Amino acid sequence: MPTGCDSEWDDDAEDPAGEIPAGPLEVTAGEADAGLRLDRFLAGRLEALSRARIQALIRQGHVESSAGVLSDPASKVAPGQVIRIAIPPPEPAGPTGEALPLTIVFEDKHLLVLDKPAGLVVHPAAGHTQGTLVNALIAHCGDELSGIGGVKRPGIVHRLDKDTSGLLVVAKSDIAHRGLAEQFAAHGCDGRLVRTYEAFVWGVPSRPSGTVEANLGRSPTNRTRMAVMRGEQGRHAVTHFEVMETFTGPDGKPIASRLRLALETGRTHQIRVHLAHIGHPVMGDSVYGAGFKSSARHLPEKAAEALENLGRQALHAMELGFEHPVTRRPLHFTSPRPPEIEALYRALKPAPIAPARVPKRKAKSNVSKR
Repeated sequence: MPTGCDSEWDDDAEDPAGEIPAGPLEVTAGEADAGLRLDRFLAGRLEALSRARIQALIRQGHVESSAGVLSDPASKVAPGQVIRIAIPPPEPAGPTGEALPLTIVFEDKHLLVLDKPAGLVVHPAAGHTQGTLVNALIAHCGDELSGIGGVKRPGIVHRLDKDTSGLLVVAKSDIAHRGLAEQFAAHGCDGRLVRTYEAFVWGVPSRPSGTVEANLGRSPTNRTRMAVMRGEQGRHAVTHFEVMETFTGPDGKPIASRLRLALETGRTHQIRVHLAHIGHPVMGDSVYGAGFKSSARHLPEKAAEALENLGRQALHAMELGFEHPVTRRPLHFTSPRPPEIEALYRALKPAPIAPARVPKRKAKSNVSKR
């Protein structure tokens, strides 16, 4: 699998869609457009803008015709109607930029792919207003951010938990944000998106591969946690897993395993909650695997030490593939296992047993003695 940037990528290749610059723009409705909703008609003509962005422009009074300002997104279009859209320049981003170190594996004017370290929060929120990935991206991208929804900010189409490491793609333009969001909404069903994770979990699943399908929602007893919901409650969530390797403790009994995981949906804490639900929480997960903390006593000494040094869940987003939303070229990236998880892996994996040495026998002579 190729890792990092495609060496044949041509950043100066023709941009088939491009960005719509700030300023006035005119579109004329044809006979086939008669009766269409205004927002739907404009979304079809202005592919670089999302329908939500167009609806906001309409409500803000930036769309008009000869009859005056068009303020209702649901109003109908008439054939021959000339519609003018005044696209304002992007507003400054709310969060402040911070020059934080980033590992960028690919970047062009539309998007970037980065390898997120564990411990980095993706988006500012209560308790994390600074030092987040968004703060770092605003500083890194600067004026290259053309505006997501009219604001100069990076477009976050998927996230990783604070203590999960691995690959993330971020949009720098409205058209890239829209195209990536469509691919993530399809969850790989159309073959364009690939997301693979590696996890080290307690115990060994009863089957070599399988699927966990269970709705997820906020825990009714702890709103900071997610939980499997009963019946029709919560949101649909599907995780596929494959057992790649198993590990034994000093007593020779299976104690942990290495899983390869693929997401069919992308819910908050999905992998961690689903694996805990089937009785195999991610090693080092203090939230969903707290009940397995005592299991560390049954690990080999070096593995117990490596898990303690890890200090987080042993979960890594190792593979990310998608179709570039503008050029339509397939992109594929892999991320090596972080050193702290690699240390756990090496400590869990038993050293190969050297073959027993067989003493050499003296060769028999075919010459008979006389």
